[in-house]
Amino acid sequence: MISYNTKDWFTFIFRFHKADTFRTLFPIMIAIGFFAAIIGYLEVEYWKIAKGSYIQNITTMHSMLGFVISLLLVFRTNTAYDRWWEGRRQWGSLVNNSRNFALKLAAILEDEKDRTFFRKVIPNYAMVLHKHLNNTEITQQLFDDVDLEIDHHKHKPNQIAKKMFARINELYVEKKITGDQLIVLNSEIQSFTEICGACERIKNTPIPYSYSAFIKKFIFFYIMSLPLGLSFSLGYYTAPVVVFIFYVLASLELIAEEIEDPFGGDDNDLPTQKIAENIKKHIEELL
Repeated sequence: MISYNTKDWFTFIFRFHKADTFRTLFPIMIAIGFFAAIIGYLEVEYWKIAKGSYIQNITTMHSMLGFVISLLLVFRTNTAYDRWWEGRRQWGSLVNNSRNFALKLAAILEDEKDRTFFRKVIPNYAMVLHKHLNNTEITQQLFDDVDLEIDHHKHKPNQIAKKMFARINELYVEKKITGDQLIVLNSEIQSFTEICGACERIKNTPIPYSYSAFIKKFIFFYIMSLPLGLSFSLGYYTAPVVVFIFYVLASLELIAEEIEDPFGGDDNDLPTQKIAENIKKHIEELL
């Protein structure tokens, strides 16, 4: 995720970051510019369509369709941002739940060996969840005196949660914790799995294909038809105007595509690895 100063306007305006949609769209913007210029030349210089011709009324259609496409893009970007923010909320809950789990264990556990186990395993859950959501292979995670073997053919976060609960159950059997404490600690481990499930729901459920495909087709045909109506009033200035309109509309769609999956490695995705590292630091302080 990019860190930036929200009040630095000039940096936003005159600097093109590698994550900026301008870099991605530049080749097709050039092609659309040539297309618009050719259409403008043909209509004004070659075909010599008379002023007042019925074809000029196509701008009325563009006005109506422009309103419709703006509503679609607003809904699209809002839906994508909701997914991004929901992912951030879930990782914020993971931070808080990890701290609460560590706080309770710090007060309950007296054996340093037990403390060491959870000091290693709790942050490991966050790191494994980060790699799980990024589709990164995890074969084995080794720590100083804690051997955690991860089978990459199975659900990785579930294996860590299973080891944590198994250790809590061992502590109960060994009479190191009471039944009430077992219930309290079990609810903390359960919250980890609920957060994992919520993140998987966000990652594995994109917006419907038909909806996404329709918006892209709508933008394409809208832009391709713009020069037909604008050439009469703008002449050769039609090319830069059409390119700018395409840049605005397509950029909104590209931004929505990027943030609707907030757990990837894009510049605007959530900093899950950094959050996992912060969890590790906090747990080591508490335990």
